[in-house]
Amino acid sequence: MSKTLVAYFSASGTTAGVAKALASAIGADLYEIRPAVPYTQADLNWMDKKSRSSVEMTDKSSRPALADTDADIGAYDTILLGFPIWRYVAPTIINTFLESYDFSGKKIVLFATSGGSGLGKTANVLSPSCPGAKIIDGKVLNGRLSQDTLKKWVETL
Repeated sequence: MSKTLVAYFSASGTTAGVAKALASAIGADLYEIRPAVPYTQADLNWMDKKSRSSVEMTDKSSRPALADTDADIGAYDTILLGFPIWRYVAPTIINTFLESYDFSGKKIVLFATSGGSGLGKTANVLSPSCPGAKIIDGKVLNGRLSQDTLKKWVETL
């Protein structure tokens, strides 16, 4: 088993594509963070203040349930953690994921997909959810990136 895990949450498939390409490029294992209740298009309508995603992101204590908690986190030294940027930070399901495992002594590198914003203060916001881990901002990975580009990025970490 690889010492690196690419774990990701993808509501629309965009982050899934990047995560799969990244795992393939570096020979890492892949784990999908899935919500217990999948998001619908209506849930993702950020312009509707009553949509599920808007309600979750407004309530910073929101912790959407996971479909499972069977990731073997203990087998990895480094976790590349991917997600779409929602309201300038990670969706709160990422907090649920981080709070569901012991990440002590692990290095967590964030990557995201975004329609316009960067990672901002996402690492600071997520840090309380994974005490004992070293969590660092990686980068926004949009578009089709070559395996060589992805490998070179990971080598800089």
